[in-house]
Amino acid sequence: MEPILYNAMHGSQINFDRQTITANNLANANTPGFKADLFQAESMYVVGPAIIDQAIPIEEANGTNFSQGGIMTTGRDLDVAIQGPDGWFSVQDAQRKEAYTRAGDFHLTSTGMLVTASGLPVLGDGGPISIPPAKSINIGGDGTISIVPLDGDPREVSVIDRLKVVKIEPKNLTKGLDGLMHLSGGAAVPDPAIRVVNGALEGSNVNVVTEMVNMIAAGREFEAELQVMQTVDENAQRLAQLLQE
Repeated sequence: MEPILYNAMHGSQINFDRQTITANNLANANTPGFKADLFQAESMYVVGPAIIDQAIPIEEANGTNFSQGGIMTTGRDLDVAIQGPDGWFSVQDAQRKEAYTRAGDFHLTSTGMLVTASGLPVLGDGGPISIPPAKSINIGGDGTISIVPLDGDPREVSVIDRLKVVKIEPKNLTKGLDGLMHLSGGAAVPDPAIRVVNGALEGSNVNVVTEMVNMIAAGREFEAELQVMQTVDENAQRLAQLLQE
């Protein structure tokens, strides 16, 4: 295969994947707690006695932008944001394993279980959190969940549980296809130093302008590589015709 054709084929696939990642980032620009994916690729140089020195594009494992998104005040009792970029809410994923998210837009099921926007159980000190019927719910700065029971005195507050908020080095986290962060080697331990804000949400850290520029650039490069492949194919056909004459 012609080296230029090989490079164009690999380059077009890489730019297609780049567009896919950029499109996903843009689609989640308004998703609470979303961390933008980072596309990564590099050039690998191929050398050898029978090979003309050349560089080919190689796609690497995608990264994640762990910077903190903006904090938005909502005033909703079950909205919680983590202060600082290091903390994570603990949740139970679809395989019933512990996973982590920055999205604090929690809800209550009909049975009183505290869940994420996608319906996954939110974990506390003793496992999934369940909240009995209450007049009001408050989540303190340390993640403590307290309520005023339906039949209780408004001045009497009952502590129900505490959000399991952990601190994990970003290098130890991997984003799964479910959008959650996963830690290899077991579960993290709660960190009492992590503080949360009730009635607020962390927004996505996607920079829409940057992602739009990336999308346009990837699209243009993809089209250029397709044009290269078409030109190589046309030249090969002309050469074959000349050799037959």
